[in-house]
Amino acid sequence: MAKVYSGTGRRKSSIAQVRMTPGSGKITVNGRDVREFFPYETNVMDLKQPLVATNNENTFDIDVKVNGGGFTGATGAIRLGIARALLEYDAPNEDNEESYRKILKRAGFITRDSRVKERKKPGLKAARRAPQFSKR
Repeated sequence: MAKVYSGTGRRKSSIAQVRMTPGSGKITVNGRDVREFFPYETNVMDLKQPLVATNNENTFDIDVKVNGGGFTGATGAIRLGIARALLEYDAPNEDNEESYRKILKRAGFITRDSRVKERKKPGLKAARRAPQFSKR
C-alpha cells in the first residue's frame, strides 16, 4: 500500500485535514473535485502554491476534509496542511541545502496565520465599532 502523508492546517475558523498519497496530481476537497468545490480559480492557485514551489504539482494525489469558515479561510487552511504534509514527506532530507523546509519557509508557507475575528464587545456594534455619536 502507498505511503500516506498527512498534515493539518488552520486559518480563521477553518480546519483542514490533508492526506497526500503518491499519484497523478488529483486534488479532492470534501469528496468533490477542487475546481468544483472552490468557485474562484485564485483559490485553487493559492492552495497549490506549496506544490508549485517544490515542483510536486503532478506527484501526489491529495484528499482534503475541510470544516468551518469560508472559501478564503478554507484555502489558507488547505495550503498550510499541504505544506505540513510535504514536510512529513521530505523529513529524511531536512538537513539538505535544498530541503522542502527551506523552500517552504522562505516562501512563508509553514507559518500559521493566527489572525482570527475579534469578538463583539457589549455596548458596541461590532468588535470596535461604536454607535454613531449625536451631539444633539
